[in-house]
Amino acid sequence: MPEMPPSWPARIRALAAGELTPAAPRAAATVVLLRDAVPGPEAYLLRRRTTMAFAGGMYAYPGGGVDPRDREVRPPWAGPSTAEWAERLGVDEPTACAVVCAAVRETFEEAGVLLAGPDARTLVEPGDWAAERAALESHELSLAEFLTRHRLVLRSDLLAAWARWVTPEFEERRFDTWFFVAALPTGQAAADTVGEADRVAWMTPADAVTGFHEGRFGMMPPTVTVLRELTPMRDAAGALTAAADRDITPVLGRAELAGDRMTVRWPGYDELTVDGVFPA
Repeated sequence: MPEMPPSWPARIRALAAGELTPAAPRAAATVVLLRDAVPGPEAYLLRRRTTMAFAGGMYAYPGGGVDPRDREVRPPWAGPSTAEWAERLGVDEPTACAVVCAAVRETFEEAGVLLAGPDARTLVEPGDWAAERAALESHELSLAEFLTRHRLVLRSDLLAAWARWVTPEFEERRFDTWFFVAALPTGQAAADTVGEADRVAWMTPADAVTGFHEGRFGMMPPTVTVLRELTPMRDAAGALTAAADRDITPVLGRAELAGDRMTVRWPGYDELTVDGVFPA
């Protein structure tokens, strides 16, 4: 059974006592990049630096919060429309646009992989985008400005929505995160160094899950759950096809308090249950 993080008991008690007001979750997106290999598809994982305010030391996928500018200005676009994405993601069109843009932008910033091209059928040629990635990361440049400047269109057809997880109410930092899957585009290579990470690695979902259970890889519940769900996939294309039938109803962990016993459950994911006795 997973262990209770040390910060949880006090915050769970405070929430139950009405002494803690839950933070509003920030909309975010993360992308599981997949590439085909002999043992099966491999996922791109990065280990967040221990100095990071959220999930420090944990393995994660490229991702981050939405940019408010992406709600207001839609970048050059190809693939499913923002209206189609709004229906799939269960949100309004401006939010859907911002979430898809966040997925593309964060994959580019953190992994150096650009899900865009000159038109709806082709992909961008590999190149040195270091300056543009830095400008996007520092918010000096919006995704729409970047794509327009380079006459590129966002390829929303290269993304497939897989899941949606919301950070529990007792956590200090909360995110409403959409998880996407995408195949590594032909001709592109993911970065082997990332500013927010001290290690990056390609691993099969099965190897990553095994490392988690053996205590070698720290992961948040959504990260390891998505890897478990991807384990049966035979290739990246199969994962994108399977995503079309996925239910992306938000998953929210909730805490139960009975005296000194605390239990945190995620509906439908019994393997994630955290339970124990924690005297005040």
